[in-house]
Amino acid sequence: MKSRVAVVKTSPDSVLDDIERALKLARVENFLKKDVPTILKVNISWHFYYPGCSTTPWQLDGAASSLKKLGYRDLIPAQNRTVVINPRLGAENNHLNSVMKKHSLRFVYLYEPDIEWIIYKPRARMLVLDKVYKDGIQIPKILIGKNAFHLPTLKTHVFTTITGAMKNAFGGLLNDNRHWTHAVIHEALVDLLQIQKEIHPGIFCLTDGTIAGNGAGPRIMEPEIKNYLLASGDSVAIDAIAAKMMGFDPLDLRFLSLAREMGLGNADPADIEIVGEDISNVNFHFYVKDTFASRGQKAIYWGRLKSFEHLLLRTPIVPWSYIASRFYHDFYWYFFRGRKIVRKFLDTGWGRLFESYR
Repeated sequence: MKSRVAVVKTSPDSVLDDIERALKLARVENFLKKDVPTILKVNISWHFYYPGCSTTPWQLDGAASSLKKLGYRDLIPAQNRTVVINPRLGAENNHLNSVMKKHSLRFVYLYEPDIEWIIYKPRARMLVLDKVYKDGIQIPKILIGKNAFHLPTLKTHVFTTITGAMKNAFGGLLNDNRHWTHAVIHEALVDLLQIQKEIHPGIFCLTDGTIAGNGAGPRIMEPEIKNYLLASGDSVAIDAIAAKMMGFDPLDLRFLSLAREMGLGNADPADIEIVGEDISNVNFHFYVKDTFASRGQKAIYWGRLKSFEHLLLRTPIVPWSYIASRFYHDFYWYFFRGRKIVRKFLDTGWGRLFESYR
């Protein structure tokens, strides 16, 4: 059976109404139960504001508003941290806190001491996670039994070519050591989708492509205004259509082709019904670009430094990599290049909308 992906053109003046339209076109009520809480899984890829990088305030606002109108009452925004990202600072700098205040929502930070993490034993056969985490796969107990509503942005990624609905679970289900899976990232994303299907009564995704990210994603990209929203109850299908719009063949992306082979969703555009916009001729001609940091990481995961992976990333000397990443991204790149790009985009319609959430 074909999966359905809604693609809607939008603007700063109409985006909240357009999000509601996208959710209805994608038949959100067919996928999410109303008698259980819904996790709004935000994506904070950087604790600075950078266009196209993290969940936008209008994306979270539109999702919360639309779901409330449809009768979903218990909404829980949630995000985990990484070793290089501070999500509390990210929620403030990306103006998500004002949205949570507007809707009387409490942000759940999954790394806080009061959040219980349990060892989960998947019913499905894991491809890699049981081998990476030999002492057991740990997940936040709070996520079990709740709907998952993903809020990624449309952007490229240095390890997975694109990042979207499937990659968004990476920042919720796995703990601080999730970088251990980077060497087998495609298989890990498929395992996470299998776990999601076991623990969540329903899964849905709203991808924000108002400002898309090209190049060295998920952070230091070249943002481009595209004015698109995507919505679907099939995480594989929405990522496939996002990839196609960016100019990639979805079936060339291993995590998508693997998920399709395992019956977890549709990755072939021929098996996906697109409603809303005609995107048959849409091609952003995006590409993936490495950075100094990502070239070093790839050498560790797949290249000449592979034999040193355990030493460099799983022993007491591991802080070297965090320090190097923070210095390059936060102090060098953002200071000398990123801030100029941010200032440019704040002078656009989307930038003015962003500032209105301050």
